[in-house]
Amino acid sequence: MKKQLNMIKTLVLAVLVGFLFMCISVAGDAQQQPGPAPASAPPLTIGPGDLLDELVFGEQELSGHFRVDEKGYISLPLIGNVQVQGLTAEEAGKLIEKLYVDAQILKPEHAQVAVFIQEYANQGITVGGQVKTPGVYPALGVRMLNDVLTAAGGTTPIAASKVIITRKSDPQNPISFEYNPEALSPVIPVIQIFPGDSIMVPRAGIVYVVGDVTRSGGFVLDGRNTLTAEAVMGLAGGAGRGADSRHVRLVRALPDGSKEMVVIPMDRVFKGESPDVALKDGDILYVPTSTAKLATEQIITSAIGIGSSVAIYKTSLQ
Repeated sequence: MKKQLNMIKTLVLAVLVGFLFMCISVAGDAQQQPGPAPASAPPLTIGPGDLLDELVFGEQELSGHFRVDEKGYISLPLIGNVQVQGLTAEEAGKLIEKLYVDAQILKPEHAQVAVFIQEYANQGITVGGQVKTPGVYPALGVRMLNDVLTAAGGTTPIAASKVIITRKSDPQNPISFEYNPEALSPVIPVIQIFPGDSIMVPRAGIVYVVGDVTRSGGFVLDGRNTLTAEAVMGLAGGAGRGADSRHVRLVRALPDGSKEMVVIPMDRVFKGESPDVALKDGDILYVPTSTAKLATEQIITSAIGIGSSVAIYKTSLQ
C-alpha cells in the first residue's frame, strides 16, 4: 500500500510539474507575440531621368547603368527599349527577367535580374520655409528628417517648433511633427524622408518688446503655451530702472490692417491687482521711461522696423 501511495504521489507531482512548464511556455509565447507592424511607406516608382543599376546574375555583359529617358524607357542590350516608368525597382527587375527569357537569351531556371534605383533625378526632397538654405536636396540613400534639415543649414531663429511633411504618395494629407533641436531637451523625431517628399518649416509667432527693458527684441511663441505680457517682460529681463511700468503700451494689428494701442498698467499686473494680457503674433510691447513722453504708434512701429537686426530669442526651453 505504501509503495502504491508513493507511486501516486510521484505521478501527481509529474503532472503538476508538466502543467507548470506548459503554463510558463504559453506565457512566454504570449509575451513574444509581435505587435502590429508599423505602417511602411509605399514603394518608390521609377521616373524619367532616374539612373538604374541592372544586375543580371552570371551575365556581366547584360548588366550596367541605364538612364531612364524622357518617355520612361531604358535601352537594354539585345532586347532594346523597355518601358519602366511607373514601375518599382522590383517590378522592373521581374519585367526585364521575363523579356530576356521570352527572347531565349536567358534560361528560365537560371534567370535572375535585379534592378536598383541609384539616383532619383526628378524626385528630390523639397525643403522650404524657415530654413537657412531652402531648396531641393538629393534623395540618395536613406535620408532622415534631421539630416535633410541639417543639409538645409538648419532652422532660422524665427522657425516654429514643428515641421510639416507632405508625402509624395499622399499630397492631400500633410503631417505635422514637433521639431526643436535647440531645446534643453531636444525634440528630434526619427522620421525617414523619401524622394518627392517636401518639408515645410513654418514661421513662429513673434512678439516684440522695446523701450526701457533689459533685453529688447523679438520673442518666439512656441505654439504650445500662451505668452502673456507679464511673461514676456520676464523674458526681456524686466523693466529698466527708469521705466514707467504704469503706462506700458501694447500695439496690435487688427484684421483690417489698422492698429490699436492699449495701455497696460504693468505695475499693477505684477502685483496681481490687474489682469494680465495674452499676446498674439506681431504684438509690440513698448515700455517708456518715466521722464519721456509716451511714444506714438508710429514711433513704436519704427522702433522695430530695423528688420533682421532685431535680436530674436527662443522662448521654448523644454
